[in-house]
Amino acid sequence: MTSPHRGPLPEDPEVLAIVKALGLVPLPQEGGLYAETYRSARILPAFSAGPQQTGPRACATAIYYLVTPTRFSALHRVASTEIFHFYLGDSVHMLQLGPDGQGKSLVIGANLAAGERPQVVVPRGVWQGTRLAPGGRFALLGCTVSPGFDFADYEHGDRARLTRQYPAWEADIAALTPEGERQADLPARG
Repeated sequence: MTSPHRGPLPEDPEVLAIVKALGLVPLPQEGGLYAETYRSARILPAFSAGPQQTGPRACATAIYYLVTPTRFSALHRVASTEIFHFYLGDSVHMLQLGPDGQGKSLVIGANLAAGERPQVVVPRGVWQGTRLAPGGRFALLGCTVSPGFDFADYEHGDRARLTRQYPAWEADIAALTPEGERQADLPARG
């Protein structure tokens, strides 16, 4: 059985054209499709983003990131700040769970009058996950990370643990934590 956040690509010709044009590939563990577009040659020393960042990191990285009805971003957190940018497609719902036990739901998209925002910041250490708005076909986002992303700084969300810590968000956590999948050998991502 295919994981819901790593499902088959839709047969939508527009989505397939985006995947091909941008060279998108499956993003291990987190889900979605991505392509790294930038990795700074400037290297920052270990602990630049705090005690969780144990090694030197690129100053910044950037990726294209595509979500579809069957491919989404599972709850995770990293040791750097992430900035998401909306490029095209349908709105995306993002859940953020902070270290203070509080959570919030945001919508990344182009409908400013409806409260959507084309840019969303995820501070380092905040749990976050995204999925396409109901009825959506796809969303193409960008994600800029500083200090640059490294899988050594990635922590995959555990459903039971997060539900205990954030009980008010139980349904959202369940939707964004595919069970039975654990961190494995993970390649670098921007």
